Amino acid sequence: MDKLIITAALTGGFHGKEANSNLPEQPDEIAQAAYDCFQAGAAIVHLHAREENGKPTCDPRVYGEIVAKVKARCDVITQVSTGAGPELSPEERIRAIEVDAEMASLNMGTMVRTRWGEGSMFLNTRSQIEGYARAMRERRIKPEMEVYGHSMIVDVENLIRKDLVAKPYYINFVLGMGHQGALPGEPKHLLSLIEYLPKDAIFNVSGIGAAQLPLTTLAMLLGGHSRVGMEDNVYYTRGKLAQSNAQLVERAARIARELGREPASPAEARQMLLLGS
Repeated sequence: MDKLIITAALTGGFHGKEANSNLPEQPDEIAQAAYDCFQAGAAIVHLHAREENGKPTCDPRVYGEIVAKVKARCDVITQVSTGAGPELSPEERIRAIEVDAEMASLNMGTMVRTRWGEGSMFLNTRSQIEGYARAMRERRIKPEMEVYGHSMIVDVENLIRKDLVAKPYYINFVLGMGHQGALPGEPKHLLSLIEYLPKDAIFNVSGIGAAQLPLTTLAMLLGGHSRVGMEDNVYYTRGKLAQSNAQLVERAARIARELGREPASPAEARQMLLLGS
């Protein structure tokens, strides 16, 4: 099998230091965490920005500072988030790509939140998804298409049909989010989603909470790639908080090597994903 691309999701747009004091929120903290994850075996760092009070933001000035500081430390692939926090509008979220990043997340459908404001919509309409994809294509930023359930594959196929995304199509299956419209973090759902992968697609897996370790390990066995980090899971084991994002990356890299898959370097991941093409 190919080498394993490990993505480290460092911060997220919801919980903060109240969940785990080791979670990085400010640019210097995030840049150091990115470097530590790079040293541990991550090829991609998935970035969220926060204001000084810890509130999520997509302000390109804050994102630009984070990306610049990460790039000054190492050549890890920078991936900004257009998901951000629940209170940001679609127009605010797309501003995250106004920076020197190589990748960006692209949510592939609408969900109803069951946490952080129950009943509110995490809105991603088809026209918004297409607009985000066009904006990323214009900036030569590769989208990581975030799929939370089977119906969102339809919108992936829509982008492919309209030539708004380039091969190889990079799809991240997010399982266990808990929102209405998102699948639980169970192996049967991952196995089913893989059956619907479009031709020329590469898949990555994010498991939320306790699902992170089993699902990312299953992804390794199935030829996919893995995302770990405190955005998705603040614990190392049950009841034991993670000391750092790098600790979670180190475990993923160790398991991958035991399974015969060497972690890909950033340069190798760029080649596998054809970044910049």
